[in-house]
Amino acid sequence: MTYEVKSLNEECGVFGIWGHPQAAQVTYFGLHSLQHRGQEGAGILTNDAGKLIRHRDTGLISEVFKNPANLEKLTGQAAIGHVRYATAGEASIDNIQPFHFKFYDMEFGLAHNGNLTNTKTLKKELEHNGAIFSSSSDTEILAHLIRCSHNPSFMGKVKEALNTVKGGFAYLLMMEDKLIAALDPNGFRPLSIGRMANGAIVVSSETCAFEVVGAEWIRDVKPGEVVIIDNSGIQYDTYTTDTQLAICSMEYIYFARPDSNIHGVNVHTARKRMGAQLAREFKHEADIVVGVPNSSLSAAMGFAEESGLPNEMGLIKNQYTQRTFIQPTQELREQGVRMKLSAVSGVVKGKRVVMIDDSIVRGTTSRRIVQLLKEAGATEVHVAIASPPLKYPCFYGIDIQTRRELIAANHSVEETRQIIGADSLTYLSIDGLIDSIGLETDAPNGGLCVAYFDGKYPTPLYDYEEEYRRSLDEKVSFY
Repeated sequence: MTYEVKSLNEECGVFGIWGHPQAAQVTYFGLHSLQHRGQEGAGILTNDAGKLIRHRDTGLISEVFKNPANLEKLTGQAAIGHVRYATAGEASIDNIQPFHFKFYDMEFGLAHNGNLTNTKTLKKELEHNGAIFSSSSDTEILAHLIRCSHNPSFMGKVKEALNTVKGGFAYLLMMEDKLIAALDPNGFRPLSIGRMANGAIVVSSETCAFEVVGAEWIRDVKPGEVVIIDNSGIQYDTYTTDTQLAICSMEYIYFARPDSNIHGVNVHTARKRMGAQLAREFKHEADIVVGVPNSSLSAAMGFAEESGLPNEMGLIKNQYTQRTFIQPTQELREQGVRMKLSAVSGVVKGKRVVMIDDSIVRGTTSRRIVQLLKEAGATEVHVAIASPPLKYPCFYGIDIQTRRELIAANHSVEETRQIIGADSLTYLSIDGLIDSIGLETDAPNGGLCVAYFDGKYPTPLYDYEEEYRRSLDEKVSFY
């Protein structure tokens, strides 16, 4: 758990390209645009006429490739890349992807975004059969499953492995002669395909990367789909027909960049609609609207437009502070928030402020921001959250895997309001969230996973089931 201006972290982002003479350089720029999805480590693996070459390290993508030689050595016309934030496995270089597997008869690279829910069971079975793991990441499991399969064809092995792993996953698999992309049967994590002007095919966790590298969006990878990209073009196939769209609603709420499109919905537009709906559900008098930068600014725009209140820059984010990791005392944790945010007294003094944020996790950040606004002279601070209360863990690729760390799971709305020191606290309703995102689908919950809000998971939890059931009986007080 980290204490940033936000306390949620996506697991990672993936980017792949086939058919470009400067594949590594393009992948570098693609990963740079996905940096928000993971800052603990990064890596690129290239394919130079069948020879796979890799460089990886801990840190931001700019730090990992600070030495130009590290990028220059990655020759070839195809590549896969990865930026990482760990939800499964330790934050060590052994877990930094892409992984590179070498066998006597083949080699391949593998990058993964998501989290498997049957990792413990599969790892135990694989180790019992002689598999040796070189990392603590669940990504390595797919490689072992592929190698253990008795299916006569390689794609048959891949499909068998994809049907064996459970949970949320978006995989990129780099072979000597092809690039393979695959998405889980529910499409929890986003994955899209684009084409560059020279014909190169790109695959990315978010479409914002396409703008950076000059690619045009072709389409999203569908749940249960496996996509094969080689010199002959793109082939779309499926490894299962038992699919049901349930894309992570937190992608729209917080994780994805506002300039990304997910399943045909622009993230900024969805957030504006969330803010507008939140304004319709808000029941208090106020003078100005202030969004918590940066991910809440779109929702603040929508709230202001719908309510008719001025949208003011009452909070300033320091863009040059490093991530503030967990500190040993509450005082130091709160100081970390102060380093990142400042309230603008000239804007908020004497005003009744509606403070728009996208979510509340532990409440530490929200409490400090409310305090900042009141210290700057705000007469009232009404906190309005552009998502429902986070009450349940995520097991598909977000770093909230216990109810212990969620304030809404352990306190009522009124108790939470008192803890964060707000004059009122309003959450967006689940129905309001679903309607605001507005996916064109007849899937349950409008094609979204909203399990973090209602506890109704779209898949079995497998290895997490017992742990989750125990957590339902826990009661934790935060302050």
